[in-house]
Amino acid sequence: MSADFNSIANYWKETYSKNSEETKKYEHSAQFKKMADLMAPGKSYYYIANFQSLEIEMISDSVCNFIEKNRITDTEVDFQEILALALPEEIEKIKRKEQVIKDFFVDYLPINKVQDYKVLYTYVIKDSKGKRRVMLHQATTLSQDKEGRFVHVFSIHTDISHLTNQSVEEVSFLNIRGGKSYLNVPTKNGSFDPENHSDEGNIKNQLSKRELEITKLIAEGLNAEEIGEQLFISSHTVRTHRKNILKKTDSKNTIQLVARTIAAGLIQPDL
Repeated sequence: MSADFNSIANYWKETYSKNSEETKKYEHSAQFKKMADLMAPGKSYYYIANFQSLEIEMISDSVCNFIEKNRITDTEVDFQEILALALPEEIEKIKRKEQVIKDFFVDYLPINKVQDYKVLYTYVIKDSKGKRRVMLHQATTLSQDKEGRFVHVFSIHTDISHLTNQSVEEVSFLNIRGGKSYLNVPTKNGSFDPENHSDEGNIKNQLSKRELEITKLIAEGLNAEEIGEQLFISSHTVRTHRKNILKKTDSKNTIQLVARTIAAGLIQPDL
């Protein structure tokens, strides 16, 4: 593994593994695996990772669509192979995202709230066949140690290249129990500061219901005429909405807009 890739592994080790006690393998049921398969069909793969041993304890066969293996068992894939998929220029961005995640879960959230959140961010890989793919990473904590640090984490990685060709330097923390979510958190500084986080900065609060509908249809590849027909409005109105949406969200173009909306969990990849 290169020094770049090692920097992420070493960060995880320092953050989650240092002075940790030996942990048992996560006991997942057949029903859990069945549900995981339903949640991650098509161009995606999932795994359960132990962040204190930095080992992957269970992984879906579909990872073979991304790494250079035809068939695997749970112990045949490690973090090294997963991290090696990321483009070299993505590594520093991923590390900053992981630093924000650590700040949020370890330093900001109360211990009893950690498992209430799902984290989402996008990144770019090159698969074993040399194909560039934009991926959506979604993860939720399954277990913690007594200090509240991650032990077992369930992660899904989904190819969203059919929706956007770029990733964004943002992380979203989606409350899966209906509590407060923190969407489109910037990561360029590599830290989470609740004092600087504003609900006005997330796309969900910036867009009206109609604008979000239009954004979702843009993500599906529909043009102004097709969107207008589906929503029973004129193509001129659609173009006006699109212009306003880009301005409201400070997005350079619709590609960036879609990427940010996916990273906020507002658009689910259609697999």
